[in-house]
Amino acid sequence: MNRRHTYGLRRRAASLALGLCIIAATGTSALAQEERGGAAGDWLSHYATARTVGFGGAFVAVADEPIGALWNPASLTQVFQNVIFVETARLFEETTINSLSFGTPERRVMPGFGITVISLNSGTFERTNELNDIVGEFGEGEMAFVLSASKSVSRRFSLGANIKLVRQKIDEFSASGAGVDLGLLFHLLPSLTVGASALNIGGPGLTLRETEETYPVDYRGGLTLRFLAGRGMITTEFSSRPDYETKFHAGTEFWVHSMLALRVGYNDRYFAGGAGFALPNGIQIDYGMSDHLLGVTHRIGLSYGFGGFYASSQADPPVFSPIGAQSVTRFDLEARTKAEAVSWSLDIVDKSGQIVRRFSGAGLPPAHVMWDGKNETGMPLADGVYTYQLVVIDAEGRRTGGRKRSVEITTAGPQGDVPIIIEEGR
Repeated sequence: MNRRHTYGLRRRAASLALGLCIIAATGTSALAQEERGGAAGDWLSHYATARTVGFGGAFVAVADEPIGALWNPASLTQVFQNVIFVETARLFEETTINSLSFGTPERRVMPGFGITVISLNSGTFERTNELNDIVGEFGEGEMAFVLSASKSVSRRFSLGANIKLVRQKIDEFSASGAGVDLGLLFHLLPSLTVGASALNIGGPGLTLRETEETYPVDYRGGLTLRFLAGRGMITTEFSSRPDYETKFHAGTEFWVHSMLALRVGYNDRYFAGGAGFALPNGIQIDYGMSDHLLGVTHRIGLSYGFGGFYASSQADPPVFSPIGAQSVTRFDLEARTKAEAVSWSLDIVDKSGQIVRRFSGAGLPPAHVMWDGKNETGMPLADGVYTYQLVVIDAEGRRTGGRKRSVEITTAGPQGDVPIIIEEGR
């Protein structure tokens, strides 16, 4: 069997599989694929999670979770808890991509640290000889290890870096390479953030046999605007590589409920969307959907946040009656901030969005506060469901907000029909 000829067939088969994978993962149009066959490392440069799919890939200025270091290594300065992220997706045929990420928030002296592992497997291909006879099978796979660190230089400015290790394997041939990513975040205003990054600096470069293929440097920059006290977000991103056209990404996220976020995005030539579901105890499920030549792809990601910096409030009992046996409810409060806590507030809001009662003070919140169901002027409030949230501000101006929860006032007694049984006389 001609070894060089067989290897050429392997390379063509693997190249085809990776090209299809890139299409499936990113939704790139057929026109773009015809213009250029793709660059080394496209599978990683175009990687998207379920959440970032919903943003249209515009994440360099959002970057608020450990896996966000793939877009901007400074992301860990915006992480407030220890976070574990896991995701798996079947793109087409036997092609799958899996990711696992873990990150910790920065401390007063120590930077935030994170590690991300991503693997892509394109399944198996037929091995043929020079006569095109099938003589077996071979596989192809890619894997990347990304070590991240980031630190706030000032209240508004933060820097981060990745060390990226990549490995590729085609049949019995394998190669490894390393590169560096750099990123920054600058908060122009509390609601406006600028993000920028330079990825694949100095590699990775992979040599399977004789020719080295080097990942091109990827430059990214964008803006994120947050509004409605963080419930809404609009973000944009431009990405550019030498000898490749500049691409535009944009997306928006809006939390319609404390447990539900909706997302719509635009990735250069196609639209995408998704949703996020925030469950109790720090669990979040994200869903993303995008279109491409082979059809629609779906992604589901799971993350879990624990420890770190937080603000927590819980009403006990969650339903009470000011004129009943349980005339008050107790809010249990707990918080931990990056810098020294300056102030705290617990706002109770009615269904129209108006604050009906506010508890506040200096420093960290007390262990608990009591509420009798009255507003700021001491007047009883109407029956209904009210939402509440604990917010703590630290010495560097960071706002740590807890999860929004519900408490209910009810003064109505038991309701229902009382059956009347009439016995007929004999």
